Parts: sequence; C-alpha cells; structure tokens
Amino acid sequence: MIIIRNLIISIFLSLFLINCKKEEKSQKLASLDNEKWVSIFNGVDLNGWNMKIRGHQLGVNWKNTFRVVDGVIKVDYSAYENFDNSFGHLFYKSPFSNYKLKLQYRFTGEQLKGGENWALRNSGVMIHCQDPKTMELDQNFPVCIEVQLLGGLEEGVPRSTANLCTPGSHVYMENELVTAHCIDSRSKTYYGDQWVDLEIEVRNDSLITHYINGEKVLEYNKPIIGGEYNTLTELEGNSLDQGYISLQSESHPVEFRHIMVSKMDGIVSQLN
Repeated sequence: MIIIRNLIISIFLSLFLINCKKEEKSQKLASLDNEKWVSIFNGVDLNGWNMKIRGHQLGVNWKNTFRVVDGVIKVDYSAYENFDNSFGHLFYKSPFSNYKLKLQYRFTGEQLKGGENWALRNSGVMIHCQDPKTMELDQNFPVCIEVQLLGGLEEGVPRSTANLCTPGSHVYMENELVTAHCIDSRSKTYYGDQWVDLEIEVRNDSLITHYINGEKVLEYNKPIIGGEYNTLTELEGNSLDQGYISLQSESHPVEFRHIMVSKMDGIVSQLN
C-alpha cells in the first residue's frame, strides 16, 4: 500500500509540475502577443523627426541627406561631392527611458568620397541621446550610447554588428567600468545589401541589450556621461537613464525601415 500511495503522489506531483510549466509558457506567449508596438516612422515623410548635421543648424537637411523613398528612410549622398566631416543624426521628436526599439537596416551603394576608412559600411542607431537643441554647431556626435551597425567587407572576414560605441559616455559590463570607445558584439557578419533586424531593449540605466535577427549579441548597464566626445562636461559622471533616439549618417549610404517602439512604463513623452 505504501508503494502504491507513493507512486500516486509521484504521478500527481509530475502532472502538477507539467501543468505549471505549461501555464508559465502560455503566460509568456500571451505577454509577447500583448506587447504593444507603435510605429514612429510613418513611411511617407520625416514628420516627427529632426536632423542635426555637423556645421549646420538643427533642422537643416543639408543636401537632402535624409529622405524618404518607397517607405524607407534613406541616408543619401547623391547631392554631395565630398563628405567633409558632415556627420549627421536624424532625431525622433520625443525622449524615451524604458522601452524596446526595433527596425530593419541595410547598407547600399558605395561610400562617399572623403569618408573615413573606418566609416565604410558603418552607421548607427543612437539611444539615450542628449537633446539635439543642446548640440554645438560643429559637434560630430551627440552624447549618447551608439548601437554601431557594420556590414561585412570581405567574404570570410568577421565583422560584427550591433556593437557598442560610447561617444561622450561610459558603461559597465559585469560590474566593471568600460572606457574603451567601442566593444564588439557576438553577432554574425552580414554582407551585401540584405536587410538585418535590429532590436534594442532599454531599461533606463539598469540594463541595455542588443539583438540581431532575434539573437542576443550584447548586454551592459549603468551608462554614464564622460570620456571622449563629451560636450556636457558639467554633467560628467551623471547617469544616462533617458534620452532621444537618432539614426546616423556617417558617409556610407544606409536605409532604415519598420521603425517601432514598444509602449512600456517609463516613456518620457507620450507618442502622438
């Protein structure tokens, strides 16, 4: 009798644990299904976005660098003769703090004459950016965290994407302060003009995670203001726990589409 009773109890506990796991899985799936994504690019024009290009006032789209064609934001240099350090950023109108961002990007064409060698098939999505109104006229990059986007240059030669670069900032990784300007991710290399899925999860300053095509490739936390390219010297050491999103122009043509943000607690300004 004792053996039978123990067997019945064992079966009951096994069934209970299986049901708990099924319930947990279904809750996770429901959470994913219920996640709300809002488009911040209308696919038609640059309404809601503002550009800041080095050497020009905020709002001046120098030589029509940023344009919308067939539902895609293009970084286009067809009106340029030489890049001449015309680093640019296209800012979304509202700052964010606790959110997810996803989009697709791809590199196209050839690098503009005058671009730096390191900028070949190189662009970025900037998060926690300073207010573009506070940028200096000849400032190359906003104080921010850069999710660096790179394309493969030579077949068989690794070149990761969704890396971390830190213009005017530092971060922590595994409780250690990282002051290197760029840190490579664990991503694969993507060649040619293929579209690549990027997702960034931003939890204020507590955790930031990069994903490429659904795979986690980099994670860090506690971003602070400081280091190279910091123009906000009076804020040195302050936490970077919110800021603007921007798309970068860095001398190689690049395209962005399907730009969406999840509506989570902590959005600094309401989306319109």
